[in-house]
Amino acid sequence: MDSVIVHYQEIALKGRNRPWFVERLVRNLRDATAGLDVVRVRPLMGRIELLLGPAADWNAVRERVGRIFGIANFARARRTDRGLEELAAAVIRDLGGGAGGATPAAANGGATRFRVRASRADKSFPHTSPEIEREVGGRIKAACGWRVDLRDPDVDVRVEVLADRAYYSLERHPGLGGLPSGASGHAMCLLSGGIDSPVAAYRVMRRGCRVRFVHFHAYPILSSASQEKVREIAALLTRYQLASRLYVVAFGELQQRVVVSAPPPLRVVLYRRLMMRIAERLARRAGARALVTGDAVGQVASQTLDNLAVVGEVVRLPVLRPLVGFDKDEITREARALGTYATSIIPDQDCCTLFTPRNPATRARRDEVERAEAALPIGEMVDAAVARAERQDFVFPEPGRR
Repeated sequence: MDSVIVHYQEIALKGRNRPWFVERLVRNLRDATAGLDVVRVRPLMGRIELLLGPAADWNAVRERVGRIFGIANFARARRTDRGLEELAAAVIRDLGGGAGGATPAAANGGATRFRVRASRADKSFPHTSPEIEREVGGRIKAACGWRVDLRDPDVDVRVEVLADRAYYSLERHPGLGGLPSGASGHAMCLLSGGIDSPVAAYRVMRRGCRVRFVHFHAYPILSSASQEKVREIAALLTRYQLASRLYVVAFGELQQRVVVSAPPPLRVVLYRRLMMRIAERLARRAGARALVTGDAVGQVASQTLDNLAVVGEVVRLPVLRPLVGFDKDEITREARALGTYATSIIPDQDCCTLFTPRNPATRARRDEVERAEAALPIGEMVDAAVARAERQDFVFPEPGRR
């Protein structure tokens, strides 16, 4: 097999803008497979082909292509002539002529069951898709002695006929769907290092946004463990969007000033409002057009509808909360599938737990929050935090692995 055929679904609905989305996906595939002897990545008729060189490692290619947003499915494929005899002969050779080789064993212990599914991107081809399926399938049956099963085959042969060539594949892999990374602009995610915010970032990334990250820590009051976790999570998420930027903001001193001046029940809301102001300032500096949080309604005291409203009103950028209707079990399942869960549950000292009152307000009112903030130099605090923010960039694949 010398090619990978990539299919997209949502992009196909983009009308006159489709070429732009396809080119973005082509560019992301080139970047993701750098260093794997992928000779060429190019758009074809409604699909994309990756031409593999002799040194290409299929397992490595499959892993990287499987993490690229915008792909409905992909398959390792072989190019061949469009003649049905030549096409069927090539398929039979790759199937081992029925003698084993690359052919999977029959699930029921009897004759191998197979089916052929065909599609014509070139409608001028003289044979219809059902005719291609019958002709190629008949030759496979005669050569291999297998049984046709259209519902639950052991071998699923896919044939695609284009203008000047045909492709066939024997195994198809699901893609992540969504839109290509970078197609929808940039967003800034408040990344805590817990379970929720990485999943929220991933869901926005899947919609084509390239997500920046900002993490608030209380070092040296608390340990630096949360920073180490967040860097690991940012590196993992970069494997999906290929380039990331992380801002790390010292927040402990600001919390101390809040503790001295504000009523205990309002501390958490005041922390969150400060974080949102700082995140918005960094977002605008980075060209991001929205903020992203891992909030889910009612999960903790700061995430009641009343508190979410009071916290969100201090910023003008849209605040995206992709997990707002999820429960903890749903979020945890997604974190496990994403691969961030194991890092997120490593014990650390999160700044959100620093100086947290025993009974935080669950229905903070704007007037009382604004009175508490009036005793604080909010603008000065935000300016200082932004000025001290540390930045780290991540890329995948790393230069040494290309």
